[in-house]
Amino acid sequence: MKKTADKSEYKPRVIDETVKKYLATFGAVCIEGPKWCGKTWTSSYHSNSEFLIGNPANNFQNRALAEMSPSLVLEGETPRLIDEWQEVTSIWDAVRYTVDQRAKKGQFILTGSSTPKRKGVLHSGAGRIGKLRMRTMSLYESGDSSGEVSLQELCNGKITPSLTGEVDLRNLASFVVRGGWPGNLNVPIENASLLPQSYLDAILDDDSQRIDGKKYDISKMRLLLRSLARNESTTATNKKLLDDIKEIGDETIDSDTVTTYLDVFNRLFLLDNQLPFSTNIRSSVRVKQAEKRHFCDPALACALLKATPERLIGDLETFGFLFEALVERDLKIYAESFGASVYHYQDYNNKEIDAVIELENGKWCAFEIKLGANQIDKAASDLVSLRDSIAANGGIAPSVLCVICGMSNAAYIRPDGVFVVPITALKN
Repeated sequence: MKKTADKSEYKPRVIDETVKKYLATFGAVCIEGPKWCGKTWTSSYHSNSEFLIGNPANNFQNRALAEMSPSLVLEGETPRLIDEWQEVTSIWDAVRYTVDQRAKKGQFILTGSSTPKRKGVLHSGAGRIGKLRMRTMSLYESGDSSGEVSLQELCNGKITPSLTGEVDLRNLASFVVRGGWPGNLNVPIENASLLPQSYLDAILDDDSQRIDGKKYDISKMRLLLRSLARNESTTATNKKLLDDIKEIGDETIDSDTVTTYLDVFNRLFLLDNQLPFSTNIRSSVRVKQAEKRHFCDPALACALLKATPERLIGDLETFGFLFEALVERDLKIYAESFGASVYHYQDYNNKEIDAVIELENGKWCAFEIKLGANQIDKAASDLVSLRDSIAANGGIAPSVLCVICGMSNAAYIRPDGVFVVPITALKN
């Protein structure tokens, strides 16, 4: 049977090595993430046979077969890909049972672009099915970062100073508007917003209406999405979103509806919020516990705001928030490849850190994200001040300070010890 992924045309992804590690560790691997981010291609690349539940051939015969006999669709050369398993939730328990019976590693790769309610799923799969989160392409994966600087080495205090080349502001704006969708890489920039717009329409018109078997108000969902876009890369509360919706338009949404819709968006992997960091600081300074809001890809916020590269360049404040979202998407992709986690920091003294990377050994690194090179001095000064403040208040200070910049043409170490790295030179 012809497979989905042609290995000669496959574009390597950062997650590839983690998939191999999980296949050697678990009986099955479940790769979750937003639609169109490349889950099926990556899973097909790592599999030896596949079964696509969403295949519309013969009046969705595959889905009907999976519903009638979940165990039958698991027969085939391993690792066997079962694509979009959540369309037939009994597949999960069938995989878990088969893994137990075979007692072998790397039997199945499941992909899912939504998280169903647990009704009908008997077992969590703990110990048998390892879960991975896949995102849209980073700049390194899409070929828009040279990869001269390794984030893993940087987090261990190592960097080789180098000139990384001039950066065009319009290119950075194009990367944000285009997003990391594999299907959007070769699309002319004037048409790049069509794919994220189509993605949002598909989520609202189809996926959101099927995930719970309920009919949700699409117009109100769109209002909430637009508010989320206006608050991208901020710690806006649900109340702030409600107030924003009232301020911009005539329609209103009650707080329970906002909570419900946010849960739906999360389960469709439409959102990818950044958790707050405090566990390893142990400072006497009180730390806020609000999540920083992000779409799974900054291109979705651009589509909702009708932002083109030209409009972003004409509104550098908005551009800055969306550039921050792009960088933090890339940091998550890179950091997770070596077992690290990405957070943000915000305390009640109005001190913030755009991104915190916590390493497996407990050390943590502080990152400020700036679009323009003219912002580097202040960002570095703020990082040094915050590090000293944390130490003075009895906390564990960051081991590395770094400014990730859009318009910098070099990777280097400042006299104050702060690293400066262009996002277009970063890799995992």
